Amino acid sequence: MSFEESVRAHPAKYFGVGRDSPELPTEILQRVVEDALHHPGDGTHGRIVVEIASDLCFTVRDDRPPAAGEGGTPRPAFHDSRRAPAAAAALSTRTVVEVRRQGRGHRRELAGTVPAGAPEEFPAPGDPDGTRTTFHLDPAYIAPGEAIAWALRPEELHAGHCRVPLAPADLVIHDLRADDAPPRPPRPRNLVTHEQL
Repeated sequence: MSFEESVRAHPAKYFGVGRDSPELPTEILQRVVEDALHHPGDGTHGRIVVEIASDLCFTVRDDRPPAAGEGGTPRPAFHDSRRAPAAAAALSTRTVVEVRRQGRGHRRELAGTVPAGAPEEFPAPGDPDGTRTTFHLDPAYIAPGEAIAWALRPEELHAGHCRVPLAPADLVIHDLRADDAPPRPPRPRNLVTHEQL
């Protein structure tokens, strides 16, 4: 069984909830944010910006320097240490990965976890190093009518097991959907540690 087949057959193994859970779209977002926010090794936080474009589409931008390939070219792909975004891509019809490193940008589009073409280079003068990834979750896979939760607060996407306080600049959320979101109670936490992922 391939990685993509495993994720689609057993989403709870990667996101803590099953395919029919109303929380699945939000849990996918949370796992991707956790991956981007927490620097490997030292446990410190990066600076993350989340944009929610629609009920099943979101973008996460982080400041983690991307891995470099031959000649210093940044690699717009997921690696073993970025398991959460790879799993999110497995549940997406389209994922666009943009990496910026030392003024050079590269973009790659994926269908599921499979590259849909060669990486494309684009100018990125003055842009900070980091990765910007947009996920278009598969509406045929997600339960009908389910969506990323409205009016999410940064603390709701911060890993419950993390002991590092979340500073206001660490995680910024822009929900681009209509401003007249219905009021809702705080989102219950479904805590899954990195060790369980």
